[in-house]
Amino acid sequence: MSGDWAVELHGIRKRYGRGRTAVHALRGVDLTLRHGSYTAVMGPSGSGKSTFLQCAAGLDRPTAGTVRLGGTEITGMKENKLTALRRTRIGFVFQAFNLLPSLTVEQNVVLPMRLAGHRPDRRRAAEVLHQVGLADKARRRPGQLSGGQQQRVAIARALVTRPDVVFADEPTGALDTTTATEILTLLRGAVDTHGATVVMVTHDPAAAAWADRVLFLSDGEIVDHLDREGAAGHGLDRDRAAGHGLDRDRSAGHGLDREAAAGHGPDRAHADRIAARMTSLAAPRAHTKAAA
Repeated sequence: MSGDWAVELHGIRKRYGRGRTAVHALRGVDLTLRHGSYTAVMGPSGSGKSTFLQCAAGLDRPTAGTVRLGGTEITGMKENKLTALRRTRIGFVFQAFNLLPSLTVEQNVVLPMRLAGHRPDRRRAAEVLHQVGLADKARRRPGQLSGGQQQRVAIARALVTRPDVVFADEPTGALDTTTATEILTLLRGAVDTHGATVVMVTHDPAAAAWADRVLFLSDGEIVDHLDREGAAGHGLDRDRAAGHGLDRDRSAGHGLDREAAAGHGPDRAHADRIAARMTSLAAPRAHTKAAA
């Protein structure tokens, strides 16, 4: 049933331009993600990752197909209603943090509530700030925080409205390795402990390895995937995946070892497998360019 899914994409196509110069960024993407799942999206440059996120999050409209978030179809929704939905039912985490420097940490966190015309819930703000380890920073301003702390504020802001899904666009791209691990741990915890649904676009195999499933895009299509061992309980739609170029059997040996899975963090071997899959996707593109 539609209510089981946090995200549903059916036949999503996105074309820029017309005629012989048209660029087909997405070519019929079909995908369903259950509530409480953590999905990473990877692909070579130009594969359609950014377009995928923008269409799935209602930031851009597909040329064809339908998008549903939490059972609500957003494809043909009027812009004012879509804006209202984004403010209350979708959380965003960006590489650049996108915090307002003149506001305090608490004010940044409750901003989605204010923009939606709701009274800010300071108790909820305190709850999510505690969740990301910044309970004592509510009155600070972003300029007084480190990059990692600013990204923690962005995660708190994304979670404050209890959205249907959190879309994260390269959330660790501007962070050092240690700080990136802290941020990925928070996102993993939001899924495992609080039942959040996270869709993360990343170029980093080590970051992608924290997800339940890694989807690989190439030329606007989902062409492959890798699942984390033990991710079956996270609501990944295996039956639908079978019809979209995702080979269930190929993923059987590509999870975490049991000890790593118990701690919810990835092992290096899993990240290496993701990196190898990325390399194999990029190789044909490089060969084609060389031949041309």
